[in-house]
Amino acid sequence: IHLATENEQYLSELPEQAGCFKETRIVEFIFLLSEKWHLDQSTRYQAVELLERYMIKQVEQMCDDRGNAEGRDQGQRSSWSSVRDQIANTFVLRLVSCVQLASKLSLHYRRVTSDTALKFLQSLKYSYTKQELLESELAVLNTLHFHINVSTPLAYVELLLEVLGYNGCLLPAKPLHQLCVQLLDFCYLTRETIYDTLLKTAIENSTPSKLQIAKFLTVKEDFMLLAVGVISAGVFILSSGLWEQVVEHLNCITGITQQSILEFSYAVMRRIVGSTTL
Repeated sequence: IHLATENEQYLSELPEQAGCFKETRIVEFIFLLSEKWHLDQSTRYQAVELLERYMIKQVEQMCDDRGNAEGRDQGQRSSWSSVRDQIANTFVLRLVSCVQLASKLSLHYRRVTSDTALKFLQSLKYSYTKQELLESELAVLNTLHFHINVSTPLAYVELLLEVLGYNGCLLPAKPLHQLCVQLLDFCYLTRETIYDTLLKTAIENSTPSKLQIAKFLTVKEDFMLLAVGVISAGVFILSSGLWEQVVEHLNCITGITQQSILEFSYAVMRRIVGSTTL
């Protein structure tokens, strides 16, 4: 109930720019960096979500500052290109800070230290100091008003798997969990293709309008839908005989329709197979 409420609250306050900083290259960078530092599974998703929320807030603040400057003095206002340059110049630093913060939130013994982060940044030819690294972490924390401990889709997946087991679904727990994590990674890395397929399936049209795309944003950011879709696809791959039963249970637990679960599973499986004949 807590996760469902948190999810609904987030969707009700969804900014128009949601998802802009979840493009494949950014997600892949964070995932590879998390693997390099041997961080636990939840950390990489936490870091992606932290960076996304921070960057949107930062862009909003910069736009507000630009608007205020424009109102005060037409000759001193910053250009859009300077805003873009300012974001670009600190982007990798902020990304590393988000991974650092996520590692601290996970309470994992492999917490990313300042020395580790600096060594990595230096390998990319950046010359930041420990003080600048600390200030970067504080910039993220202040921008997000220290509200950084948000639930990730992995938390939804794991809790739903626990509930399914409690409800008597005889699932291969360990291999299913491992597969769901792999599928969740896959969904993050192929996000645009999967949700594009889902949108076109939902509206039964290969050319969605701008309004339909805008309204679909809440679907793309729905962690509960993502979790049930990942579990459904995982069960279909591992134990297809249990698939219908699991979909029914997921529908009862979350209230998400069986049709919606089926369509999401289809979009994921179609992307995995890479075929339109699924």
